[in-house]
Amino acid sequence: MATVAEWIEGARPRTLPNAVAPVLAGMGATAQLGEFSWWQSLLALLVALSLIIGVNFANDYSDGIRGTDEQRVGPLRLVGSGVARPKTVLAAALASLGVAGVLGLVLVAATGTWWLLLLGAACIAGAWFYTGGRRPYGYAGLGEVAVFVFFGLAAVLGTVYVQAGKISLEALGCAVAVGSLSTGVLVANNLRDIPTDRETGKRTLAVKLGDAGTRRLYLFLVAVPFAVTVAIGVAHPLAFIGLLTAPLLLVPVRTIAGGGSGRALIPVLGGTGMAMLAWAVLTGGALAFG
Repeated sequence: MATVAEWIEGARPRTLPNAVAPVLAGMGATAQLGEFSWWQSLLALLVALSLIIGVNFANDYSDGIRGTDEQRVGPLRLVGSGVARPKTVLAAALASLGVAGVLGLVLVAATGTWWLLLLGAACIAGAWFYTGGRRPYGYAGLGEVAVFVFFGLAAVLGTVYVQAGKISLEALGCAVAVGSLSTGVLVANNLRDIPTDRETGKRTLAVKLGDAGTRRLYLFLVAVPFAVTVAIGVAHPLAFIGLLTAPLLLVPVRTIAGGGSGRALIPVLGGTGMAMLAWAVLTGGALAFG
């Protein structure tokens, strides 16, 4: 039976910035529109956190029963390591996704934006079918697209729209920037797993692009937010403060560009996630108070 510490590790806390950052950026863009609501933002944050924990447990379960986690390099996998039964991990995944669904329903009902239920349903389906079902799209090289859409565009713009009833160019820029960094986290993760994914038939985008192509993709993705910073900064000069997050990416970029592999890539995930969180805090704050 898995310990509490193993369950926490299995929830992959290093991925939580992928849920927090888009909501923080969305909060700043909403405040810039003069429509900020603290309780709606809090609900949006709880929905995002529940979704990412749910997708992490669902990924653990699906990969575990397929046997693709048996030789995995990186954080503990509950099913693959045998410390938790598959049904228990499945129950945790469904419970987390259920919490996200209930909180999302409360938020939609309170704001009257009923069409966002479709977006919520798409997010939950995307969380499950990433590695679940007969034809998981994560095994077909579409995982990065889903992360950009769900933890970039949907999370940021959904946070803004549910409060303001509209979106802005600043919000769209934040969505693209956060989505790019969030996707960069997955790209680094899949770069690390290319050898084992090839052996198990998991055709991620990294497997399709190969080692060199995946490294180039990562470097492009982490450059996007700074282009967005410059674009936003033209209208909101205080937003140039987002450039201060660049040093946080120095080690990850050096590791990727320098050919780091295996366990050497694990810190890249955390470093990219922290850079994403810092960019969201600084840029969101600049939009809110600038």
